Amino acid sequence: MSEQPLGEVFGFPVYNNSDEARRYRRYRLCPYNNRVPSCTKDRANDPLGVCSIQYKGELIITCPIRFREHWLIAEDAAAFFFPPEQPWTSLTEVRLNDAEGKSAGNIDMVLVAYDDQGHVIDFGALEVQAVYISGNVRHPFEAYMQADEQGFDSSQVRNRPRPDYLSSSRKRLAPQLIYKGGILHSWGKKMAVALQTAFYATLPPMPEVSPNEANLAWILYDLEENQAEQRYHLRHRRTVYTHFRPALDRLLTARPGPMQQFVKRLQGKLDALLAEQNPPDAAPLDMTEILK
Repeated sequence: MSEQPLGEVFGFPVYNNSDEARRYRRYRLCPYNNRVPSCTKDRANDPLGVCSIQYKGELIITCPIRFREHWLIAEDAAAFFFPPEQPWTSLTEVRLNDAEGKSAGNIDMVLVAYDDQGHVIDFGALEVQAVYISGNVRHPFEAYMQADEQGFDSSQVRNRPRPDYLSSSRKRLAPQLIYKGGILHSWGKKMAVALQTAFYATLPPMPEVSPNEANLAWILYDLEENQAEQRYHLRHRRTVYTHFRPALDRLLTARPGPMQQFVKRLQGKLDALLAEQNPPDAAPLDMTEILK
């Protein structure tokens, strides 16, 4: 039997057909602290309400809003940014400008420490990185929504969705660290990145330091099933503490494979090119056969 490609839809596992789950699907609601009550992923008027997909037995988070469950990410980032008793709050989608006043992008979440008079005394930036998908997730999503509890036949799904970790790191995570992270680092401010354990495992190994020395923290999460509730919940697995520059260098520098494999590939292409430019001479004709 084919693996069900969808994990959670509008906050509930696809196998959950409770009244609450059906209500969230009917009204296309988001239970994870979106900026509005409804899901707005992909299209506000026709949202792609897939929070996570299933791939090789794992639940992979594909929506960054999914990480906002119970604001656990804010609490874990604050533990890295500030002393234990420091009052703080969080602000979402804060624009960051460069020296020319041009936007370097929005910071997903800025945690702000303040004094008794409500004045900002410190801050740190939290970026949230879900995983890009290759394949098609909208088709199985729409088929599931039409089938509802009558049953969704996942065996008919073609071009099944799967995590694209390489694009997630090169096209999204690396630019975030270069532009936004570079500005924050120049200001001497700490930064944290929230992502799933499986995604972090695909990145180059980062040189780790103690929490007191770090200015960049990788806060790793997974989804854990609660069978009684028929829900999945975000769980903090561990935090990896690093220096900003060495971590960025590792992320941007490709790990080299054996040069001999590349030379072998070059030789194959060269052989094909030379054979095309210099075809072998035609074999001489056997006149005895022609005159028979």
